[in-house]
Amino acid sequence: MVVRVADRIPVLIVAGFLGSGKTTLLNHLLRNNRGTRIGVVVNDFGAINIDSMLVAGQVDAMVSLGNGCVCCAVDVTELDDLFTRLAQPRANIDVIVVEASGLAEPRNLIRMVVGSDNPRIRYGGLVEVVDAEQFPSSRERHPELLTHLRLADLVVVNKADRVGAAELETLRGEIADLVGTVPVYATTRGRIDPGLLFDEPLRATRRVAEQLSFDELLAEHDHEHDGDDEHRHLHDDYTSVSFTSERELDPRRLIDFLEDPPPGLFRAKGFAAFGVAAERRKFLLHMVGRHIVFEPGAWRRGEPRTSRLVLIGAGMPSEPTLSRLRETVHNADDFLDEQAMLGVWRYTPH
Repeated sequence: MVVRVADRIPVLIVAGFLGSGKTTLLNHLLRNNRGTRIGVVVNDFGAINIDSMLVAGQVDAMVSLGNGCVCCAVDVTELDDLFTRLAQPRANIDVIVVEASGLAEPRNLIRMVVGSDNPRIRYGGLVEVVDAEQFPSSRERHPELLTHLRLADLVVVNKADRVGAAELETLRGEIADLVGTVPVYATTRGRIDPGLLFDEPLRATRRVAEQLSFDELLAEHDHEHDGDDEHRHLHDDYTSVSFTSERELDPRRLIDFLEDPPPGLFRAKGFAAFGVAAERRKFLLHMVGRHIVFEPGAWRRGEPRTSRLVLIGAGMPSEPTLSRLRETVHNADDFLDEQAMLGVWRYTPH
């Protein structure tokens, strides 16, 4: 059976140097996951405390947590087999989060996920956690940490409450210079909105037979945070932008947008209609960090050929992003040549 890319289970890698707050961030996701069933994979040595479960040493075990999540502790060489087990339909997992060892090489984990032959999983991004207080000294002792940051799809500057505002902004600026358009999200105690990383499952609020409409999807992402201090994160700047066009898009302009994304963009999803001769299909888009995938499909009977995209990021400027998206619309009356699709085919799995 062919599994659409949008239906594959995202594998999110959480990495960072020792003591940066990876487990704290993971615990926050477990407690605030809005009904998402998370497969947690712990790749570390020593004692690891995840909620009420204590995994002592290096073991190969799968344990059900009280909230329905599944936790595993494994060696990195066992990850591929574990992904196969977690991705089985009967496991009913929505997202797999791999907490990497503080001494792990993220590049190897990324390669393992991206290069996996498992048709039920997809790469969900690398989240690199940074200790705001300790990072300046850590990077001097371990310059390879800078290389890890360059691989990240999202950088979380944790423990931001332990440094002054000016020091924090300087650190964020230095990291931003290093990672370019990759979002840099400052927070404390690992608090990050799960909606930035993965979607709420349909079953949490809907019957199995129902589908999530695009309007409902937008409503979930466009909600405003309340004024609760516990909900608001330090320097919380999680934003989402929705874009709809009844006119077809120019694939070359859309590819240019995705390859040179607005600052802070972490994820993009949706579908597009292209104004290209003899190309009448619906193209599903899924993007995490620098990883872009297009998947051609069919429009449902009676479905309008309307392009609809949702962009999710941290510190992403809404109006400039929308302005750039509007520039991807093909306003001419004549169709584009089929050569215009070459960029899309570059990101289409064969």
